[in-house]
Amino acid sequence: MTFSLQPIRVATGFDEEGMMVLDEEQRLVAVLVRLSDENEVAPGQWYLEAGFGPLDGGSHPLFSNLDQAQDWIGQRLEKGR
Repeated sequence: MTFSLQPIRVATGFDEEGMMVLDEEQRLVAVLVRLSDENEVAPGQWYLEAGFGPLDGGSHPLFSNLDQAQDWIGQRLEKGR
């Protein structure tokens, strides 16, 4: 599964560097936020701020990079089909 990533600022109040994740049909499937380097829990990691469709739910995992996030998103969307 191929995704398009579009940078966006997210009004979280502290970590604003975000990425919209669009599927092959240009539908928004997730919003990721990069945790700041000052974050005490997971500095520099990507957090699933919001997921849509099969990604909607209680799980908001952390990813060390965008490739890992896209792999996880792709797996969940494949299961949801």
